[in-house]
Parts: sequence; C-alpha cells; structure tokens
Amino acid sequence: MTNCAVILIKSKNGEDVIMEILAIIPARAGSKAIPNKNIRSVNGHPMIFYAINNAINSKYVTDVVVSTDSYEVKIIAEQMGVRCHWRRSELCEDSVALDAVIYDAVICEQKKYDYVITMQPTSPTLKTETLDNAIQYAFDKGLDTLISAINHPHLSWHDENGKKVPNYEKRLNRQYLPANYMETGAFVISKREVVTEDSRIGKKLDVYEVSENEAIDVDTFIDLYAVGEILNERKVAIYVNGNTQRGTGHIYRALEIADEFLSKPDIYFDSNQTDRAIFGKTTHNLIPVNGIAELFNIIKEKKYTVFINDILSTSLDYMIGLRSVMPDNGKIINFEDEGEGAGKADLVFNALFSEQIGGNIYGGEKYYIAPKIFLMYKPIKIQDTVEKIFISFGGADPQNYTDRLFSIITKEKYKDLKFIVALGRAKQNVEALLEYDKIDNIDVYYDVNNMPELMSECDVALTSRGRTAYELAILGIPPIVLSQNAREEGHGFVCDENGFMYMGTNPSNHMIESTLDMYVTMPHDDRQRLQDKLLQNDLKNGRKRVIRLIQNL
Repeated sequence: MTNCAVILIKSKNGEDVIMEILAIIPARAGSKAIPNKNIRSVNGHPMIFYAINNAINSKYVTDVVVSTDSYEVKIIAEQMGVRCHWRRSELCEDSVALDAVIYDAVICEQKKYDYVITMQPTSPTLKTETLDNAIQYAFDKGLDTLISAINHPHLSWHDENGKKVPNYEKRLNRQYLPANYMETGAFVISKREVVTEDSRIGKKLDVYEVSENEAIDVDTFIDLYAVGEILNERKVAIYVNGNTQRGTGHIYRALEIADEFLSKPDIYFDSNQTDRAIFGKTTHNLIPVNGIAELFNIIKEKKYTVFINDILSTSLDYMIGLRSVMPDNGKIINFEDEGEGAGKADLVFNALFSEQIGGNIYGGEKYYIAPKIFLMYKPIKIQDTVEKIFISFGGADPQNYTDRLFSIITKEKYKDLKFIVALGRAKQNVEALLEYDKIDNIDVYYDVNNMPELMSECDVALTSRGRTAYELAILGIPPIVLSQNAREEGHGFVCDENGFMYMGTNPSNHMIESTLDMYVTMPHDDRQRLQDKLLQNDLKNGRKRVIRLIQNL
C-alpha cells in the first residue's frame, strides 16, 4: 500500500517538506501465551486489523508493510491492500530481537525512507490521531527515535545483594511519585539511518506518552478481554434535571447509571432548572448548559453514541431535534417518559409505572434501578412492637408533607416512640426543620450519606410514592405512602397489593395521623405479612436488566 507523499511541515523559508515514512507491522504466527493472537477476533476484527488500519489512515505514513510467516496474516494484509514481506524462518525464533526483523523488511524496500515506524499488532487500542501526533512530534523535535510509553509511577523494589531495596526515597501517594515511563510497544518511530540489524535507537531520543486505554500490549487473556471492552467503548452522555418541584430521584438515578459504564459519561443539566448542589459530592463530569439550543450544539460536536434523557416526558420536537444532532448509529434512551417523544427513543424505561407498554418501552418494577448501597443490605427483622418510625418524602417534598408530619409526631401521645426524619437536598426551609432535632424523640438528618443504614433502624415508615418507597420495599420496611402530585399517582407498583399503605394525594392530617396510629399498634404478624408482600418483588436486579438492554442496543 502506498499513500501519496505527505507534507509534514513548512520550512523556515516557507517551503513544504516532503517525507517518506514506512510503517512495518511485525506479526509472526508463533504466539504461545495466546495461540493465534494476531488474528484473534477483537470486537469483530482480527487484532492485526487495527494496526494496519491505523497505518493506512495516518496522514503521514506513505507505505505499509506487514512482516509475517503466517498465511492467515498475509491474507488479511492483502485484503486490506498492504504489502506483505514473508519473514525467513530464522527470524521467527523467540530469541530473535525485533531489530533484526524490522531491518530485514526495510532493506527489501526499494524506496529511500526518512522514517521507519515499528507498529505492533498487539496494540489495537492505539488511535490514529495519537500516532499522527507522535510522528509530528518526532519531526518537530528532530528526534532519532520516539517510543510510545505510559507514565506509570508506582512504589517499586529491586534486588541488591540478595535483599529487596526500594526504588524510592520516601513513600508517597501515586500522584506525587516521580514519572516512571513504561514502553507500551505500540510504536517506535526511528529515522531510517538509525535502523540497523541490531538497533532502532538513535542518540537523540524521547518517549511519547499515550493514554492508559491506548497503552495495552496484549500478552494475556486478561489483556485480550480489556482491549475488547475498550474498543467496544461507547461515548455516553446523560441529560438530567432535578429541583424542588421535579424532585431529585432523576439526579440519583443518573449518577447510578453513570457508574455502570466503562467510561466516564458527560452529565448535562440545565442551569436554569437545576442547582449544581443537588448532585452532591461527585467526581462525574457535570456540565451546565443554558437551554436546549446550547445542549444540541454540544451534542452535534461531541458525536455521542449513547444519549440518555432523564427529564420526564419528552416532546416530539425535542426528540426529533435530538435525533438530528446525533450520529447515524447513535442510540437514545429515556427514563420516565410518557410523552409524545417516547416513540422516537430506542429504549424507554418507565420503572415507576405499569408493565411494558410498547416495543421500545419497558415498564414496571423489573426495571427499577436500586442504588448500589441498598444492594449490600438485608431486609429488617420484624420486631414484636413498633419503636422507631422512618420519615422521608424524597429529595424535594413539594407538598411539604414533612412539615405536616412534625405537627403530628410532636404530640404527647408519641413521646415514647422514636422518629427518624431525613431531609433531601432540594427540600426548602431545611434550617427551620432541623430545629426539631432538639426534641428528644426526634432525630432530623439532612443529605444522608447512608440511607439504608438509617432506614434499617426503623420498624415502619412514611414516604412519597417515588424512589424512596422502592428503597423501603428492598429493606422490607412497611411504609405508609402519599403522592406528591398527579404523576406519582400513576406509580402503580406502590399499592396495597405489594405491601404498601397508599393514601393518595394530599390526605388530611387526621387521616395521616389515624393511619400512623394503626401502624404503630399493628400486630407483629400483620407487619410480617406486609413485609412478605414487599419482598416478593425482585427489585435488586433491575439495574442489571436495564444495563443489559442498553449494552445490547
């Protein structure tokens, strides 16, 4: 394969400098650790495909040659339109240095090359852009040799007179250790004149740092698995909003979903609707946008392969606009979408609503995404009597149920009971409500880090008809449930049949108090029956089902 000659840089007098660059890909047949390693299928292609493809697509490489003793590799190379140099058997032994292999291929070429690049087929995650940047760097610096490397500082040791001796003076965290560059094997860029039978290393040399994902040199089956995952990596973005009216469940779910990808998704939120503080402490990529127009402009530039909406019901116009700025192979996934736009998504998960509605819509509790921390806790043991009551109405509580409950639980008749009250990040008048913590039998918490631990102390609960109700169900805590709005009224899973006491929207204080009294005095066996109903549903495995469907798109 021969590309056209390529201009690398302009000289000081403005003239174009023309370079001839040869890429040599050594790929023998005799891999022992992983048989047939170079032709193993990785994400739908033989592994050597990726090195050849990088060389072909480089804007600087003018010729590509594959050095091999494998007929399968020869076929792949020729099918991709590159030349194959048949390697002599004496150059295929384990003891033969790669320098001799590269030199053998070079001297058989008729052209006079400026640079020779060794490109290992065992580095399939290397990007063409990285290769080109390295070539440009080597040229600009006038280097004899440039070697791909990763900065991998570690606390390490060596043998010295039979003793283990540290390679450091002071134990430091990894980020504070001095640089430690390890060769990746992805490429060695050498001036032609330094390439001999014994070496490809000149006097003026440097290393070129590549990313961790591009640094894998496949030598084990674990490496093979890792590159498969990296090559299949999707570019993911999430758009989510939460506030005092919308609630914060969307925020929590978005952060849970983000943790399921082998990459770090970009998480967008509208700064006009959502306060950054609602996300809490997180190291995820949180990006504020000023309206949909700005969001769409970013999406068009970024070319995400997966875009997730957690913004409640979408309009047809929004989804058509989103689809227009996505790449052709891009997938759109929506959560809690009952709008006209739902039909334009590739997947819709309406876990809080009823069973599956349509071909692309998955509804019902089977698709509820439980927070990771809840998966670590077992259901509570139903006690003989009720002693502690948990109260939380989600992240926002727009109906101010919490405020109303304080007017009830502060009555004298409840003085022998313990109340645990959790306030969410979007709750208003928090400071005023925290004052109730001064009452002996009431503990008030804000922005709780370990919610299941707090819940598990309690015997019964009062909550909204959203995520918190599902969390209580996982722990088997019988809850009294109130809807915050008309949308929550449609959350069909939270019903008497499944172990909840559902009271509708905005019941009177008298009704709430009467129901609370009933739960406080409810016999053990009755509460046990409620727990059995709560636990009959497999809520813990919903996130597995959701992620599996997304991965299979």
